[in-house]
Amino acid sequence: MKTQTFFFVKRSTIIAAIILIVMGFSRAALASPAIPKSNQPDTLTYVQYKGSVTDQESRSPLAFAALTLNGTNVATVTNSEGEFSLKVPKNLTEGKVTVSFIGYKNKNMNLSEFKPEKTKIELELLVITLNEVRVFPKDPELLIRAVMNKRAENYFNDQTLMSAFYRETIKKKRTYVSLSEAVVEIHKQPYMSSRSDVAQLFKARKSTDYTKLDTLTFKLQGGPYTTLYLDIMKNPEMIFTEDMIGNYEFSLENITKINDRLIYVLSFKQRSHIAEPLYFGKLFIDTESLAITSATFNLNVENKMLVSDMFIKKKPAGAKVYPTMAAYHIDYREKDGKWYYGYSRGQITFKVDWNKRLFNTVYESTIEMAVTDWEKTADKPVKMADRMKTSVVMTDEISGFADREFWGEYNVIEPEKPIETAIKKIQKKLEKNKM
Repeated sequence: MKTQTFFFVKRSTIIAAIILIVMGFSRAALASPAIPKSNQPDTLTYVQYKGSVTDQESRSPLAFAALTLNGTNVATVTNSEGEFSLKVPKNLTEGKVTVSFIGYKNKNMNLSEFKPEKTKIELELLVITLNEVRVFPKDPELLIRAVMNKRAENYFNDQTLMSAFYRETIKKKRTYVSLSEAVVEIHKQPYMSSRSDVAQLFKARKSTDYTKLDTLTFKLQGGPYTTLYLDIMKNPEMIFTEDMIGNYEFSLENITKINDRLIYVLSFKQRSHIAEPLYFGKLFIDTESLAITSATFNLNVENKMLVSDMFIKKKPAGAKVYPTMAAYHIDYREKDGKWYYGYSRGQITFKVDWNKRLFNTVYESTIEMAVTDWEKTADKPVKMADRMKTSVVMTDEISGFADREFWGEYNVIEPEKPIETAIKKIQKKLEKNKM
């Protein structure tokens, strides 16, 4: 019981309590300086391709589909509109790209088939027959215990240096009011090591329109560390440890495929007698290696008071602030039989209910990070002075909003169209404010 309480506290402070709410704002914040153009890299060293990934039949967008340049560690993911941007070094433009998505057939394409703009990629839905499955586990709880016991065998045991793209947004109703983006270097520790992953800021940009925040400043605390903590194989205390597995009910829901591998779809939810807010969702497990290749899960937010205490660090007098939804997603990639962190996303919706106002306000915050390249490294840990703090607030760390060329050869997640529109509007306000 003592172990369980420790993990609950750790989870609350690192992953759940990411929202910082303080009263008031300064209009000086609307006039952040732009990042100098001298930081822009030479754009002649890479080629950029853009397009979309959709379902072949319905033409509906496939969000978070992976595009990987074969034989390299270069990769990116599609945004929630199914759109992508892939930057490839010029010496690799004769290569091939694998496009993959859970439940769909992989598509291998020559880079020569890609266009600078509007590359349309359609994926075909998979149909799995039961005779393809050699072993069908009878006890779902034994399956998850086997998965956890094989962590050391299935995941990277080497220290790796990863380049990653991080984004966080805050939206009031349907309007984006804050956007921060960064290229970060991740010093990823071996999966069975007790050492924590370390993040180092390389490039960053932001844009915030505080005038839309109802005299409140909403800030997200934790930045890239929060997305890293969603790596449930590196941080099993996030959901499952040997002690915590008994708090959940498991059921084998389906069989699907990803990257031509058969995948168990294992659903889980907390047992009815457990009062502590836990999770419910789905784990996607490789049938042969028993590695978790992907996971989608939500926090149980029924107990408003408990969940509010987990998320909210400060709140103004005269207001009740509580989450109405907390959803998370993690994807792993495979290299030479070992799996590693590839992409994670967290999305939290919450209400601000003012005592003396008729209507409440709904806010939505989203954080996501995608690994775009990596290499094994034997480097010593980063000096403390160069590390990002685990309590980092990205909007306080960075200033200005650079044009796209600033991002040069680094792969990013293509912005959704509403974000693009929001940026242009905020940019005009910033320019007007400087005059």
